[in-house]
Amino acid sequence: MSNNKVLIADDDLHIAELIKLYFEKDGFSTVVANNGKKAVELFKSEAPSIVILDVMMPEMDGWQVCREIRRVSNIPIIMLTAKGETFDKVLGLELGADDYMVKPFEPKELIARVKAVLRRSDNKETTAEKEIVFPNLTVNLTNYELKINGNILEIPPKELELLYFLASNPNRVFTREQLLEEVWGFDYFGDSRTVDVHIKRLREKLEGVDANWQLKTVWGVGYKFEVR
Repeated sequence: MSNNKVLIADDDLHIAELIKLYFEKDGFSTVVANNGKKAVELFKSEAPSIVILDVMMPEMDGWQVCREIRRVSNIPIIMLTAKGETFDKVLGLELGADDYMVKPFEPKELIARVKAVLRRSDNKETTAEKEIVFPNLTVNLTNYELKINGNILEIPPKELELLYFLASNPNRVFTREQLLEEVWGFDYFGDSRTVDVHIKRLREKLEGVDANWQLKTVWGVGYKFEVR
């Protein structure tokens, strides 16, 4: 990996230090912030490759930090929450987080998730160019770039990967479980609501772009990229 620096943002000093020790033992470099404002500052100054972001922090909570980062970067973000309610998980994903973990958790599981995300990020730099073109829509998985009507649109990596997969298989219906397996991989530990959230966000971006194609729900089955 060309960059394996992890930004850990958690106001619980014990948890932050525990995560730091596990990651450094595994060969990662780390920077730690104990409040949201410091997390944003370190994100800008340290250029980490991934952010581990606690929800409940002083000065600026995890939701606000996620928004600030997403304004300028598609860097992978894993949210940490002690609550575990569905609302928290869905809100984090809607704000652009790539994954979430509920406290308490095993540090080794967190490391496994981080490695999986970074592996996918590295793969995009080494594989042949992957691009799909439809009227007024270009999805490039090599550069992780989405163009709508010729204009580049900022989009979280997982949303782009999901769109690329569906558009690569036009008119074929996939269940939520199939999409989790194909797009998130066996290293994903979440539930099928994740797919619904990402589809919703994609529809907001693609609504009304072109009449020749659409993201369509097949009730009782799943989703497809329909080409007319």
